[in-house]
Amino acid sequence: MIRMGDTHVLCTATIEDRVPPFVKGSGLGWVTAEYGMLPRSTTSRMRREATAGKQGGRTVEIQRLIGRSLRAGVDRVALGERQITVDCDVIQADGGTRCASITGGWVALKIAVLKLMKTGEVVSDPMVDPVAAISCGIYAGQAVMDLDYPEDSEAGVDGNFIMTASHRLIEVQMSAEGSTFSRDQMNQLMDLAEKGVGELATLQREAVGA
Repeated sequence: MIRMGDTHVLCTATIEDRVPPFVKGSGLGWVTAEYGMLPRSTTSRMRREATAGKQGGRTVEIQRLIGRSLRAGVDRVALGERQITVDCDVIQADGGTRCASITGGWVALKIAVLKLMKTGEVVSDPMVDPVAAISCGIYAGQAVMDLDYPEDSEAGVDGNFIMTASHRLIEVQMSAEGSTFSRDQMNQLMDLAEKGVGELATLQREAVGA
């Protein structure tokens, strides 16, 4: 369970001795993710996507983001030809659910890999570098980190920053909301994100005893 303020996400990892057809026979492992929000994770009840018979565009976009972010920190050769699925279920949402899912998802993934190493199924650790994510934005003229919902909804600039503990960028999502932003402001948010990811990576390592 990862808690970032009032955003709470349950992250689990499942190991399977199979891979998608496009990976089969390559000797490479695969990491994928699924994401969902419980009906009362928000202030008003939201409809279960299962009752609609399909996932919404936002859900699909976020779970693809989680999957490719986590894969960026994995040596897929060392993982071997197996798949690990990371499930991220949002129990309570107050902004930054995708960032919390990526950060908590890495911990769940690491725990699964440690199990494989303990049984000898994986010889060398495929987890190259911790992967974490943090939201940053310009709110009331100030650069702030880990925006909650009220800040996020009123921010002039909003961004999600996904990177490794060594500050290698995986993905940056930034947009202006009703106003523009300067290169200096972008750099300021990048610096803030690096600081935040560094702190998150320390907590990730502590959570898995590394």
